[in-house]
Amino acid sequence: MTDLVIRPLTAGESHLFTSLPDPGLVGRAILGGTYSTTDEGGEYRPEWTWVALRNGATVARAAWWGEPGDDKPGALDWFDFTDADAAVQLLRTAPLHAEYDLLLPPGWRERPELRAAAEARIDAATAAGMKPLVERYRYTWTPECGLPERPGRLEFRAEPDDEVFFDVLCRLHDGTLDAHDRKVVQESGVEAAARENLEFFHWLPSPREWWQLAYTPGGELVGLHIPGRNPTGPCVGHIGVVPEQRGHGYAYDLLVETTHVLAAEGAEQILAATDQGNFPMAAHFAKAGYPITQERINLI
Repeated sequence: MTDLVIRPLTAGESHLFTSLPDPGLVGRAILGGTYSTTDEGGEYRPEWTWVALRNGATVARAAWWGEPGDDKPGALDWFDFTDADAAVQLLRTAPLHAEYDLLLPPGWRERPELRAAAEARIDAATAAGMKPLVERYRYTWTPECGLPERPGRLEFRAEPDDEVFFDVLCRLHDGTLDAHDRKVVQESGVEAAARENLEFFHWLPSPREWWQLAYTPGGELVGLHIPGRNPTGPCVGHIGVVPEQRGHGYAYDLLVETTHVLAAEGAEQILAATDQGNFPMAAHFAKAGYPITQERINLI
């Protein structure tokens, strides 16, 4: 077998990445977008895109993504191959590390060709040292889904003080069902997890004025909701209920309010996600008319 060459791209070499045969069953390809490097007007840096070559032909590829100005990638977006061993070696060789977000069609386990494609990538990533963290549902609400009626149980108030939101976020992390938040709490503590959430909310290119706290008519704090926009479009930024108010289905009220806020701003679609193990939140999305449009597996 010829020697394997593993290296990053240089400017003008995106053809090496796109030349890999890929049926587009799973991964970034299911979004319908195409790969291109920053020197071609795309979003991927050549030096953060690695390929494995045999006889000049690409047999494995990986592309990490980050915001302009980032000194390290925030996510592994693309990971595809025709040679599993080469793919494992590629991940082990590249000096880049970030969470792998494997995109999958809904019900992928029920279709043998999708399951095989997904499991091949999971197996290669784990062989290279990554570990599965969580499986998630991705939702897309559109006006055709219908606007859910407001339950009318809560009062919503804007709160301009970030420290007030920080304090509420700290309370939300008590007993959270979110795997990413649990990981940060375990590694760095509750305050670090809350600060990370707060930084993400500020990163969203949507108005700070949309952030709201929710209260009962008697003035008791229930939680918060963050309608937002990410680079793709309107999204459910965050929903959380404080521990002492859980068990009343208030997360549904928060989701409905988020949907109304974004719909009033003209949203033609609203993206959202939750861990598959968060059964209460998944039920709230279904009740509010949010269909599952994608599944995801996060590996770290």
